[in-house]
Parts: sequence; C-alpha cells; structure tokens
Amino acid sequence: MWFFIVLLILLIIFLCFSVKIVKQSEVYIIERLGKFHKSADAGLTIIIPFVDRVRSIVSLKQQTLDIEPQEVITKDNVTITINTVVFYKITDPVSAVYEIQNLQKSIDYLAVTTMRDLVGKMDLDSTFTSRDVIDEKLKAMLDEATSKWGCSIYRVEVQDITLPPDIRDSMEKQMNAERNKRALILQAEGERQAAILKAQGEKEATILKADAEKEAQIRKASGEAEAIKKVAEAKADEVKMVYSAMMKSNPSQTLVQLKSLETLKDVAQGEANKVFIPFDATSTLASIGSLTEVVKGEKKKEDK
Repeated sequence: MWFFIVLLILLIIFLCFSVKIVKQSEVYIIERLGKFHKSADAGLTIIIPFVDRVRSIVSLKQQTLDIEPQEVITKDNVTITINTVVFYKITDPVSAVYEIQNLQKSIDYLAVTTMRDLVGKMDLDSTFTSRDVIDEKLKAMLDEATSKWGCSIYRVEVQDITLPPDIRDSMEKQMNAERNKRALILQAEGERQAAILKAQGEKEATILKADAEKEAQIRKASGEAEAIKKVAEAKADEVKMVYSAMMKSNPSQTLVQLKSLETLKDVAQGEANKVFIPFDATSTLASIGSLTEVVKGEKKKEDK
C-alpha cells in the first residue's frame, strides 16, 4: 500500500517537472545533458526531468533598451550629453542565447560606441538639425552588427541632447541676436516697401492731376473755339439779315457809304494794331469831306 502511495507521489513530481506550458510570445530554449535540444514555442511541451532543462526563456516581443546618457565630443570640440533609446526584437532565440553572453549589454555598448563615432564626425549645429540622420545611421549600423545575434533593430531615437551651460548661454545669445537681426531686416523691408508704394502713389496722383489739367484745358479751348464759332455764325447771320433788309429797302449809295463808315469806326475801336481801309471807303470819305465843306460854306453865308 505504501509503495503505491510513494509511486503516485513520484509520478506526480515527474509530471510536474516534465510538463511545461509555454506562454504566447515566448520561446523555451531546452538543453539535454548540457547540449541544445530544441526550442519550444507557445503551448504544451514535455521534457525529461533531470535529463532535460530549460536553459532560457526568450521573449519574442519588441523590447526597449534605454541607454544611459553619454558624453560625446563633436567635430568642433564641444562636449554634449546624449540620451538614446533602442527598440529591438529577437528573431532567432537560439542565436540570441548561444551567440552572445548578454544581448542587452552588447546592444548598449555597441550603441554607445557607434553614437560617439557618428557624432564625432558632425559639428554642434548638425547634431541638432540632423537628428533623423543620426537615428537612421545608428539604426542601420546596430541592425547590421546584431543580426548575427538573432536580433533585429526596429528603431533608434535620440531622446535628448544636453549642452554645457556656457555653450547654452552663448547659443541663446546668438539666437537672440539672430531674432533681432531678422526683426530689423523685416522692419527695413517694410519701410522700403512703404516708401516705394508711397512714391508710386504720388507719381500716379501727379500723372492723374496732369491728365486732368490737360483734359480741362482741352475742353476749355474746345469750348472757347465753339463759342467763337457760334459768335461768328451769329454775326454772319446778322450781316446777312442786315444785307437782306437793306437790299429790300433799295438803299441809296450815300446810305451804304455811311454804314460802311460806321463799320470802319467799330473796326478801328478794336484791339488790332493796324486797320486796312478799302479803296471805296477812301473815296467815300473824300465825298463826305467835300459835302462837309459845302455845308460849312452855306452856314457862313446865312450868318452874314
């Protein structure tokens, strides 16, 4: 009876040591008598107690490795502190266990040395403006170096770059000076543009004013010419009417000559410097002079 009880206990212990349940996203590396036997995936697996043993449990999840801040010297001899994070995943559990003693430490050391090599070839400004370049180059170099360890580098991120206090102060002063310079340039450009627009406006206003004055003078001259034309036409109509009336009244030669003299009087009172008297008018004047002398003689005889 006791024999069966002991046998049952031993059987239960054997089953507890021989049956292994592997979780999802994990792999068991199993050795038999100190030699690699198999890698057990997720699910139920059986091993022989005291003969087989689980050497390592490898996670297949993507993992992160936060590398401690490292002091790096740039190309222009400035010491900066860089904090980096590496995202990696084990693709070959057997190589990750047997090809390297400590995978995480190896990635850490490799990332530090690679970072120093990359940043040492760049100046200070490039380290701030080329973070993407640093990330890509670091990822490519780490992925190439760790591929033989059954590891794949998915991403590398430069979290922070810390400058020495004196360098930070000088950079802040430089940035302030650059901002002030940009502000002055923008202000000068604005004033220049305003002056140009003002000059263009004054120019256009002057041109428009000159065009307006020119148009006014043209219209004024046109109006005066039209008025003179209308006056001349009115005078011509008046002369025609007078002439028609005179012709209808059958005037004598003496009346015509008197009207001519009245016209000459009006002409002589004008603004012209010279007056041209027709030959007929001179003969008329001579006749009038003779008549005047005759009238004067008749008056003297009457007085006596």
